Amino acid sequence: MTTDTDTDVDAGTDLEPQPEGPPEKMLTRRTELTPMLSQYLDCCEAHPDALVLFQVGDFYEAFCEAATTVAQVCEVTLTQREDSTGTYRMAGVPIDNATSYIEALLSADFRVAIAEQVEEAEATSGLVDRAVTNIITPGTVTNGDLLTDAAATYLGAVSITDSDGDASEMTGAIATVDVSTGACRVTSVEHDQIYEELSRLRPAELLIGPEVDTKTIESSSLPFETMQTTHNSGAFELATATQTLEAYVDEPTAFLSSAERRAVGAVLDYAEYTQGDCGPLEYVSRIRRYKTDTALRVDATAIQSLELFDSRQPYGETLIETIDETSSALGRRTLESWLRRPLADHEAIKTRYDAVAALAENPLVVETLTEKLSHIYDLERLTARTAREQADARDMRSLLQSLDSIPEIKSALIEVLTETELPAEILEQLQAELDSLDDIRTLIDTAVCSDPPQTVTDGDVIAKGFNDDLDDIREREEAGREWVSELETRERERTGIDSLEVGYTEVHGYYIEVTNPNLDHVPDEYTRRQTLKNAERFYTPALKRREDEIIAASNRADKLEYELFCDIRAEVAAETSRLQAVADAIGRLDALVSFATIAISHAYVRPEITADTLAIEAGRHPVVEQTQAEFVPNGITFEKGHIAMITGPNMSGKSTYMRQIAHICILAQAGSFVPADAAQIPVLDRIFTRIGASDDISGGESTFMREMSEMTDILHNATESSLILLDEVGRGTSTTDGRAIARATVEFIHNEIGARTLFTTHYHDLTTVTGSLPSAFNLHFKVHRKTHPDNDASVTFLHRVTSGAADSSYGVEVAKLAGVPTPVVEQAQRYIHTEGEDYTEISEQGTHHHDELTHAEMVSVDHDNQQNQASDDDEIARSPRGADTNTDAGINQSDVSANIDVLKSLRDIDIARMTPLEALNMLENLQRRLDE
Repeated sequence: MTTDTDTDVDAGTDLEPQPEGPPEKMLTRRTELTPMLSQYLDCCEAHPDALVLFQVGDFYEAFCEAATTVAQVCEVTLTQREDSTGTYRMAGVPIDNATSYIEALLSADFRVAIAEQVEEAEATSGLVDRAVTNIITPGTVTNGDLLTDAAATYLGAVSITDSDGDASEMTGAIATVDVSTGACRVTSVEHDQIYEELSRLRPAELLIGPEVDTKTIESSSLPFETMQTTHNSGAFELATATQTLEAYVDEPTAFLSSAERRAVGAVLDYAEYTQGDCGPLEYVSRIRRYKTDTALRVDATAIQSLELFDSRQPYGETLIETIDETSSALGRRTLESWLRRPLADHEAIKTRYDAVAALAENPLVVETLTEKLSHIYDLERLTARTAREQADARDMRSLLQSLDSIPEIKSALIEVLTETELPAEILEQLQAELDSLDDIRTLIDTAVCSDPPQTVTDGDVIAKGFNDDLDDIREREEAGREWVSELETRERERTGIDSLEVGYTEVHGYYIEVTNPNLDHVPDEYTRRQTLKNAERFYTPALKRREDEIIAASNRADKLEYELFCDIRAEVAAETSRLQAVADAIGRLDALVSFATIAISHAYVRPEITADTLAIEAGRHPVVEQTQAEFVPNGITFEKGHIAMITGPNMSGKSTYMRQIAHICILAQAGSFVPADAAQIPVLDRIFTRIGASDDISGGESTFMREMSEMTDILHNATESSLILLDEVGRGTSTTDGRAIARATVEFIHNEIGARTLFTTHYHDLTTVTGSLPSAFNLHFKVHRKTHPDNDASVTFLHRVTSGAADSSYGVEVAKLAGVPTPVVEQAQRYIHTEGEDYTEISEQGTHHHDELTHAEMVSVDHDNQQNQASDDDEIARSPRGADTNTDAGINQSDVSANIDVLKSLRDIDIARMTPLEALNMLENLQRRLDE
């Protein structure tokens, strides 16, 4: 017998042994291995990219390098197995509790191949046959315990088609499938759009076609976690992919391009492979093709900075969490898909508004729908499990409970349609599409017990009265059990042994137990079955006959029950398309009910879709207003091509304001009402953001380089129908360079792109650009500033947007509020007064506030200051930041009056006809007049 270990074999190798694939030690001894280890080696060779978990009794075992990995990742004991061929490391996890261990392996970026016994041990006299029945990967998870309750889990594939060998003309396709539900979608994209579309879809696992340049879509470069998988390149070949597709749809060439067929064919081929190569996945019955230009495009940067689905703070709220009032997993997935792909079609958006309005008119019915929808289980995943022959009896009852709610939901919709005068087209469609599937409901209700066990092979699954043969067998079994239960009383009377008991064990069967002191009274026909410490167990010929009859009847009943259940499950699976259609309708209805609920509870209003105007009256940030006790509403009105230059201190609400407008636009195009008093929203094609500082250390990009990269994307891809949000462009470099880049960016957007743009800046002199750009205007956040008797000044942020440019950034005051040490604050104030406006703008006391304002803006600002001065104290008290930490920094009325003449003179200057020297002389003259 050899006694060498894995360590001996591994020593001296250049590469670290991998847990995936066949163990080197077993390969070298293939002909000597025991039959069971030979099976394990065969499974490892057939699936070299996966870590094999091999069923041995009640455990999944791994050997050699895989065992070490399982022990480390799953934190289980590493043992060893020894036989005539050597000693092999071994680690195992219990099958009944394997989910958490598999989840740990997936989190550690391993694919897990499950090799199970594929025949009953009792049915064979030799080694039980084993085979890989399932490969679990991040993108192909189907186990409910491994899935996020409501979120979709996508497997994606990317393919490329080269147009005449010109790289610039290359087009691609992206296909996704949710193996847990059967949802399959595909789209064509330009080569430079692949990154953006993948960032929106966020597949958990990604297959890359052989022609695709992986540099731009490496896992490390994508803004989400994904496993990049190298699949059989042959699956991407057009002929092979088309053949794979023919098992799912008729004539795939009729509606799918070659690139799309390659992507869908490959993704479905891999999905089949992971499910045990069982052939086509019957529940993938609808392959939907969509176009990216039919939706508002929100790229990865915008999704992240707007915090639509993930918060940048550990416990921060997101937009979807704020508006999610769905009652089912179906609704939650639908709501997320609507937010990821808001509509870009006027009529489609209006149709959703009509549905939400009709529901909102009937709040009591909305409550009823919410309650009934909460009884709907995840029909998509239940249907998929049924089609995969994995659904148990409890799944069938969950399916029944879900379908039982359909008639009441249809009745509630009829009530809404009866009460409303609005053209609720979607609700009419949903009411018609909600098939109550009476045949399936009746089948499950009559066939499956109301409270079945988890395991379908242990009996008590099929309801009484469903099958006559099963009822007859059960009656014989029950009669035998009644005879046995009465035996104890009869034998006590017959033998006179009061302590006599009749019982049953799995090992020894039925017995009659007599304690040792009463053994003298045991009848002669008793045959000893088992000896205990204080008693003996016996059986009689009659008891043995009954036992055989009961066991035989029980086995026949269990077998028949399983056969019947499989037939019932197959009959339900045959209605997969109908079930999926109902699930789709429930998801859409639940999302609409969520929109109506949030509109009712938070006073959202129906937007008006316009051609050019974007106007929001008293708009609110949907997330912030629900997380703060008070919120100051703000609006905006601007046409296509307008640029709003926004100034104001940090903490005044500039970023919140920009995100608020973007959120309102996204909600509006998703079909939701919006948080405002009134809103006019144009149909946007894209939303771009450059908000917040970030870097890419792994990619070698500084904060400024990252900023410029994002700016490049915006300036190349934005159109006049886009919305651009830019926050502090140019702040990552020197003041001179930054100011120049910022101004050039504004001018380029204004002159070349014409997109609606919100541009916040601390470069206060940049606000003068509005004088030379007809479609640009200034906005600022009002601040209340107060000087105390000791000449110390403090501010209160009123969070109110008004016309004109801010007079200061109030950086020193903000530093003081943040707790910067007093000596630093005081020294900074001294620098301000000695170094002038090049350092900060406070010393000018408002001159920038009116630079280059239009006449209308001057009148508006003057009117605002006169009308609002008296109410500033009230606003301070209402300010979400509170009045205890800030005081007033408003505009001095005498300064405003004194500066009006200067501003009028400035307005009348014809800059185009002036020489540089004349302009400088005029500027000096204006400054002198201001000083006087």
